[in-house]
Amino acid sequence: MKYTYTEKKDTRSGFGDGLLEAAKKNENVVALCADLTGSLKMDGFEKEFPERFFQVGIAEANMIGIAAGLATGGKIPFTGTFANFSTGRVYDQIRQSVAYSNKNVKIAASHAGLTLGEDGATHQILEDLGLMKMLPGMTVINPCDYNQTKAATIAVAEHEGPVYLRFGRPKWPVFMPEDQPFEIGKGILLEEGTDVTIVATGHLVWEALVAADELEKEGVSCEVINIHTIKPLDEEIILKSIAKTRAIVTAEEHNIFGGLGESVARLVTTKDPIPQEFVGTQDTFGESATPEELMVKYGIDSKTIVEKVKAVISRKK
Repeated sequence: MKYTYTEKKDTRSGFGDGLLEAAKKNENVVALCADLTGSLKMDGFEKEFPERFFQVGIAEANMIGIAAGLATGGKIPFTGTFANFSTGRVYDQIRQSVAYSNKNVKIAASHAGLTLGEDGATHQILEDLGLMKMLPGMTVINPCDYNQTKAATIAVAEHEGPVYLRFGRPKWPVFMPEDQPFEIGKGILLEEGTDVTIVATGHLVWEALVAADELEKEGVSCEVINIHTIKPLDEEIILKSIAKTRAIVTAEEHNIFGGLGESVARLVTTKDPIPQEFVGTQDTFGESATPEELMVKYGIDSKTIVEKVKAVISRKK
């Protein structure tokens, strides 16, 4: 296997470390948090730059409004809370105060997806990528490991315009190079193959690599692409790959309605129709259990990716 790991670290720690580094580079970077400083790993920022940190309490809508005001004044605000509260709870404020006026606000959303685990369905948002990608002008980013999340956070601070940055709670394999530049809107070819294209995002990138390794033992050649930016989607890398493989599987820790898979399907049907299979949650809420148990039960693990690859290959003409 080309990609391996020696440690596991949570992607939220990548955000916290990236935020601190971005703040050291640019004095206009400020941070707001809705009573979850430790959970968002923003405590390093708070300690280093207390005058640039705003604890707004459990008042997420107010936090978005304050961030929009700070952006109007030339600051680069990062708002921090759980993904559920970063989107569903404050969608109106984001739409009206941030997206509509194209404010330079960075919405940092932790504890996304099923891998939040034991906190249960009320906190495990599986609709956030869809909600955010539908907002005109909103950039949507979902990095795959600690290193990529840190790099993404630094890149987001330098990007002009509203951004939704999604990351998670559990410790996850760290397998992307520490020094790899993060280019918004540009996917990364991880493995070359000829039989099928696997396009994955977030935690599912590692699962895709594990699945590709298993399939290789069975003589199936998989091309694996890390799509860290859901919007704007890197259409070029996907079209180039499917021109060769003629089949595609999308994998995401999100509802199959509204996420990466649907964006890819729109691209494929309009530019180069081929068979596609979807790995994601099937129009359902989650429940309380360990991340590993939930990934297996809801079909967002490497085993499901293997099954979908075999299914899509069987549909190739």
